[in-house]
Order: sequence, then C-alpha cells, then structure tokens
Amino acid sequence: MWSSSARAATSGSTAACCSPTRSSASSSATPTPTRRRRVWRSAWARSATRRGSRASRTSSSICCFMPARNTLENKIIQNISRRFAQFFIKPLMSQDAVLREIKAVDSEHKKNLLSDGWRMHQLQKHLASKDHPYHKFSTGSWETLETKPKERGLDIRLELLKFYENYSANLMHLVVYGKESLDCIQSLVESLFSHVKNTDQRSFKCPSQPLSAEHLQLLVKAIPIIEGDYLKISWPVTPNIQFYKEGPCRYLSHLIGHEGEGSIFHIIKELGWAMDLVAGAGSDSNEYSFFSVGMRLTDAGHDHMEDIIGMVFKYIHLLKEDGIHEWIFDELASINETEFHYQDNVHPISYVTATVSSMRLFPPEEWLVGESLPSKYAPNRINMILDELSPERVRILCESKKFEGSTNCAEPWYNTSYSIENVTPYMIKQWIQKAPTEKLYLPKPNIFVPKDLSLKEVPDKVTFPTILRKTPLSRLWYKPDMLFFTPKVYIIIDFHCPLSSHSPEAAVSTSLFVDLLVDYLNAYAYDAQIAGLFFSIYLTSTGFQVSVGGYNDKMRVLLHAIMKQIVNFVVKPNRFSALKETSVKDYQNFNFSQPYSQASYYLSLILEEKKWPLVEKLQALSKLESDSLAKFVPHLLSKTYLECYVQGNIEPGEAESIVQEIEDTIFNTPNSVFKPMSPSQYLVKRVIMLEKEIKCCYQIEGLNQKNENSSVVQYIQVHQDDALSNIKLELFSLISSQPAFNQLRTVEQLGYITYLSLRSDRGVWALEVVIQSTVKDPSYLDSRIDEFFKTFESKIHELSDKDFKRNVKSLIDSKLEKFKNLWEESGFYWGEIEAGTLKFDRVESEVALLRELKKEEFIEFFDEYIKVDAPQRRTVSVQVFSGNHLAEFKKAIAEADPPKTCRITDIFGFKRSRPLHRSLKGGPGLITMD
Repeated sequence: MWSSSARAATSGSTAACCSPTRSSASSSATPTPTRRRRVWRSAWARSATRRGSRASRTSSSICCFMPARNTLENKIIQNISRRFAQFFIKPLMSQDAVLREIKAVDSEHKKNLLSDGWRMHQLQKHLASKDHPYHKFSTGSWETLETKPKERGLDIRLELLKFYENYSANLMHLVVYGKESLDCIQSLVESLFSHVKNTDQRSFKCPSQPLSAEHLQLLVKAIPIIEGDYLKISWPVTPNIQFYKEGPCRYLSHLIGHEGEGSIFHIIKELGWAMDLVAGAGSDSNEYSFFSVGMRLTDAGHDHMEDIIGMVFKYIHLLKEDGIHEWIFDELASINETEFHYQDNVHPISYVTATVSSMRLFPPEEWLVGESLPSKYAPNRINMILDELSPERVRILCESKKFEGSTNCAEPWYNTSYSIENVTPYMIKQWIQKAPTEKLYLPKPNIFVPKDLSLKEVPDKVTFPTILRKTPLSRLWYKPDMLFFTPKVYIIIDFHCPLSSHSPEAAVSTSLFVDLLVDYLNAYAYDAQIAGLFFSIYLTSTGFQVSVGGYNDKMRVLLHAIMKQIVNFVVKPNRFSALKETSVKDYQNFNFSQPYSQASYYLSLILEEKKWPLVEKLQALSKLESDSLAKFVPHLLSKTYLECYVQGNIEPGEAESIVQEIEDTIFNTPNSVFKPMSPSQYLVKRVIMLEKEIKCCYQIEGLNQKNENSSVVQYIQVHQDDALSNIKLELFSLISSQPAFNQLRTVEQLGYITYLSLRSDRGVWALEVVIQSTVKDPSYLDSRIDEFFKTFESKIHELSDKDFKRNVKSLIDSKLEKFKNLWEESGFYWGEIEAGTLKFDRVESEVALLRELKKEEFIEFFDEYIKVDAPQRRTVSVQVFSGNHLAEFKKAIAEADPPKTCRITDIFGFKRSRPLHRSLKGGPGLITMD
C-alpha cells in the first residue's frame, strides 16, 4: 500500500479523498457545496473508469472517490489511473453529463422521500442554526440543482467548474492498494498526478457549533412513515476525535449503551418498554459532534417515554457519583488492542477508504490505527464529556404515528410533520424522580475477555471440509484454519426441524421462538460480543440456525449457554407480548418498503415451492398467544437433526467433543423434548421450472401508493447448478452488467436503482435486471430491458477474440482471489454444505473450464438461453406500479396478452401448474462425498 497526503492517485483498488475548502452559507435554494459535491462526485463516477466497480461517497466534510477493481492488468491500471488523474487535472463536465447527473441525484432523492432515516436526519439538521452548514439540505434535488439556480440566472455547469477550484493538492489525500511494488506504484502516481494543481487552499472550518441555546432543551415529536416508536436523546459534545488517545466518548458509550444486568437497557427491556438501545458519538467532523442514545420503543414504552428519559439521566448521574473507573478503561483498552492485533482482513476498498479518511484527521504515524486504540487514561476528559450530557444541553426526538393530528410544523424538504415542546431541567428532574426504582449499576468485569490466544495443533494439508462424525442425530463437518492462523473459530449448528414451516402458523411460531431465544440470551451474551465473540440465531427455510464466531478461548462457554437456553426454553408472557408487537409492526412495515424490494418478494413467492405470503403470516401472528407458542415449541423440536460445521483454530478432537456435548445437552437429558428425525422427514425447498419460450408477467399495485416509484424485476431462469453453465452465465454477467447500467440508467435515465446481476435460488441460476423509476411505468421499463438485450445481441456476436480473452481472464482472476478472512472462507464452504452441492473445489474446476472455454461456445450459450427469442429462454417479469402509474396499470391489465406471454393472476395456482427443479440436497446421513 502506498499513500500520499499531497496528491491523488489510483491503481488496482484505489481511494482518493479530497476536502473542498469552503461551504458558503448560501440560501437553501442555492446549489450548496455539498449538493455540488454530489453532482461532481456522480459525474466523476461515470467518467473516471470504464471497467471495474466504482464507488464514491459524500459526507458533511469529505468527498471520497474510489475507482475499484479486484484484479487488473498493468495496462488497465495505467488507463484507469490516467483517466482518474485527468478528472482532477482537466475535467470535461459537459452540459449533457451535468444534466444526466442532476437527474440521477434527483432520482436518488425521490427514492429517499419516504425513508424515515433520511427524513429524521434532515429534521435534526433543519432544527439547527440557519447560518451553520449543518443546517443545509445536503443531498440535492431537481429543484435545488436545476429549477432554483435557473430562476436565479445561475448556470449549474459553471458553478461546478467554480467549485472545482476548491480541489487543491494540499487538501487531497490518496491511498493506493496494489500488488505491484511500492516503487512501481509511487512512480505511476507521480507521473500521472504531478499536474494536479496546488493552490494552497485552506481547509474550511465551521464557524461555530450547529446548535445554539434556542435549539436545546427541546422535545421534538415527529410522525414517521413506518409503524413503530423511536426515541433519540442527544447532546452536542466535544468531538471524540480531538481526544482520540483518551477515547472519552468510547468509555461513556460502552457504559450508557451496555445491555447487561444493571444497565439502562436491561431494566427498560424487562419492563417491556424497549426493544433495543444504541449509544455513542458519531461525526466525521473534528469541529462538532453529537452524543446520542437511541431506542426502539414498544407501545408501553411510548406511554412511559418520560420515565425512560428520566432513567437515562439517572444513569448519567450514577456515572458522575460513582466516578471514573480505571479498570473499565483498561479492560476496554485490552479488548481494543486484541481486536486490532487480530483484526480480520477486509476488502481492499474498505481498507483504503478507512485509511484515506484517517489521513485528514491523524498524524502519519497514526494513519493505520486512527482512534482504534485509546491508551491514555484521562478521567478529566471523560468527566468533561459527562458534564456536557446535561439537562441544559439536551435535545429529544420522539417518532410515533400516535402524534398524528397533534403536530403543527413541517420540515420543508421531506414534509415531515413535527411539533416542538420545551423541556426544562426542572421537568427532567421530575422525570428522574418518577423513573423506575430498579437498581442501576455498572457492569462487572467481563468474563469473556480472551486469555488464551495460542494457535492449536491442527492436521496438515486439509484442503476441504471433511466429515468427522455422523450419527442418527447429527453430522459434523470440520476444517482447520490453514490460511489465516488467528485464534478464532466459526461454528454453525443448523437445526433441521420439518415442523418449522408446514403452515403460516408454524412459520411465525418458529420465528417468534427464535426471537425470544435471542432476547433471553442478550444480557448474558452482550459481554461476549464486546470481547469479540459473536452469536446469532436466525430462521432458515428448514428450521433455525445457531452460529458462533470469534476467539476460540471462551467459545464453548457461550455455546453451552445457548444450548441450555434452547433446552430450557419457556415463554415469558411479558417478553412474548413485546416481541409479538414488534414482529407485527415489522410485517406491517413491509408495505412501506422500496417497490423494488416488493417486486423481489413477489418474485420469490412465484419461484419457491413453499413460501407463505406475508399477509397470511401476519394474520397467523396476530392470533398467536403465549400459551399456543408454549405448546408449539416442544412439537417443533420433537423431530430434529443437526448439521454442524466447525472451522478455525480448533483441533478435530475438540470439534467432535463440542458436538457430542451438544447432543448430550439437547437429546440425552431427562425429559428432553428433542427426538431424532428420520430421513423420510428431511425438509427440502425447491424452485419451480419456468416454461421455455414463454414470458410470464405478474403485475400489481404497489403496497404504498404514496411512493412515487414503480419497479420491475425481469428474471431469466437459465440452469441448475452446473460448472460449465455457471461460468458461461457469470461471464455474460461480467460483460453485460456495466453496459446495462450505462444504457438503462445513465443514457435513458430510467431510475437511480438499476442493475443487472446473477441470482441463485436453491441452486437454480438466473439473471435478473432491476429498475426502480418515477419517470416510467413498469411495462415500459420491461420493454426497455428487452430492447437492451436485443441491442446487446450484436455486441456479443461481434465480440473480438481479444475482448473475449480479456473478460475470461478477468473472471479467472476474480475467482482466484484469495479469501479475505476466516468468515469469508467459512461462508463459502458452508454455502456448499447448506445447498447440498458439496463442490468444495468449485473455484478450481470452474477456472479449469474457463481456461478451455471457446468464444463460439459462449455465443452459442447466449443464443440458446439469454437473447430475447432464445429457444430455451424462461422469463418472468414482476411489475409493481406506483400511484404515479395507476393509469398505465389499468391499461396493462386490460390489454390482451401478446403471443408467447403468460399473465400470472393467481401465484399459487400458477405454481401448482409448474414442474419443480430437483433438489440438490439429500436427507440426513444420505450425503456422500464423490
């Protein structure tokens, strides 16, 4: 890796970060620097690279550009670097390109109009000092970038070129990550970027804090789009970045956000008032910051909002009274040091982005460390922040639909309804006095902090997972860590329960059982998560799955606690009620999801043999009672089989011992409800086989007609898992994804969310093209997708030998890219086990086939399966119509079906009429290694 703080450069996987110098306090209708940065960034993303993935991001103080590619030939590296450099040396910024990017920014804004995250974020900004940059509308829209500037006689292209003058080399930072030598990378950078001008600009400094006295001691009540109540208590504080060695905000967020016994969250959760809590300070600015405590409330929690606020201040008072504890700081420092030393490798783009962001905040010797390792115990700094968390400086935001009819204001950009009430220190004192009397106390020393970080003696030359153990109750797959040599392990226990989803009632009961398990374990396992030991329990299509990952030292302690909780499960009525309420709201909130997500849901409902519709699950959940769940769980577990996978720093004997202990715990204890499952009961999920040469179409109104976006998902089903067909389809996706994006999004401006990608459902491979749009209806979008494939047909047939070989090599290189960490490797092998394919040598076999693949074979594959009139083409188009396109919807459903078209009006009737793809998965004990 090579870095520079005076230039910008790129090669391979690259990031360059630049901070414009000023943020003028222009009116909100003027294209402010942040909005100009978004158009600038967006335009750069189109022109800076021709191949490879691209990414960029804009925040309140930085703009980050990242032309990325996993593996590149040296010539391509130089070409991308040259184009990247020229954008900062002599940008073209044509009028047409600027207009396209304004439309793209506006499309993104429209996508966010009904997003509560964006709405509440802008509301917080709106209620800040009007002369502070933080107050501004930052994402941009057609109104701010086209309509208003024209009304004022401004040429937005000229404004962008003026803004370009802020990009001075002395404020720009670069990180280059590549396999070439440092000398080679440095030479490339200096040759290409020496002409980036240095005008010795000064970095912009915010004039003051964004919140003055009039913006504090407020309770803001806002109405969200989705169901659910949220509470956020925040204070302006001294940025933690100014004292990153001391880490005062980290210390306080650890305590205020703790979830173990004695914590704020543990008490209000047990009272049935909250479902989660997050605390901490966050901002990429070193000039201002906010410390916030956020909670998702239950209906009862909403009614006790004042008590919860009082509890938060009660805990802050406890921290002041009890004093700062050096042992807590030392424990956190030890955990942070271990985490830093044994941190997992990440994707190069993530690494360079984090590093380039650090370069503007820390001295060179701290670039790779940043604020990861607070090492100076400074009680005075912690007390300084603690003093800032006062009633005099607080601002409270509560989101709830219960406020409908009682608000009197509207935020201008998202039209969020809200009202404001004053909150005095005296009121907070009263809330503290009437807060629950349950005792608050500091956490005890963390028993999960790892002590033994030694590496185990593991078998040599174990290339792929092997079956270590097989009984009527379970099967154990094992693979030692042969790549990363870290003291970590990854364990999966997959519970196959054939009664888990045989009806909508069973599906929601299993889901709530899993939610309750996680809820019960939260207080105990929270310390484990802090110490780098994580667990998850989640629903699968065949039951539920327990996974544990992290340092192996205390792994068995946590895993044993999870298994004991499963065995000794009881339904606690108060937690059942809270979690059921939350689940009901989650189902209801699907109505407010993005239309392309709705289209994807309908597609999976069409494709999967057994998938219960959300409306039926919601009905079943609404009727579910705690005693019914208590009766269901023993029934659920009465037929169980365990598929186990262990990988990492663990000896084979210990892996076997773990599974034996699990068997003894759940199957062999007195009065255990667990019984082994017979092979005939093994549950598999299959995918329907679409009819060749027929295009199926499912058209439906969007669930939220206030959302202006419509969407289409065109799905092309190609084949069931087969190495040769896989590589052909992957190669087509590689070649076509960028042209599809360019044509449908950049040229035709159909919608911000536009992509072509691969898809696999139960081992059935397909292509899907997704577009979400406000400007065109789904039928039109679908026709443009067809037109793209028709036009692209000539590109495939005219593909030169040189381009074909280059794309094949690119695909080979991406397949040969090494796993980044243990979790990535484990995920790959577990995916093969879970799917039943067991192709652990998939990469090697597919690379071998790619090396032999002929261009003629690839073109023949395209002609046979993908082109619009291909004899083996199997397609379904799912179209979700917004309120903007209701006229087009009515017209579409009234029209006669074109030839070779099947209109789906009854999803379940359609599925019953279609054959199924075979399952790739055998029953327990039936899987054999070829």
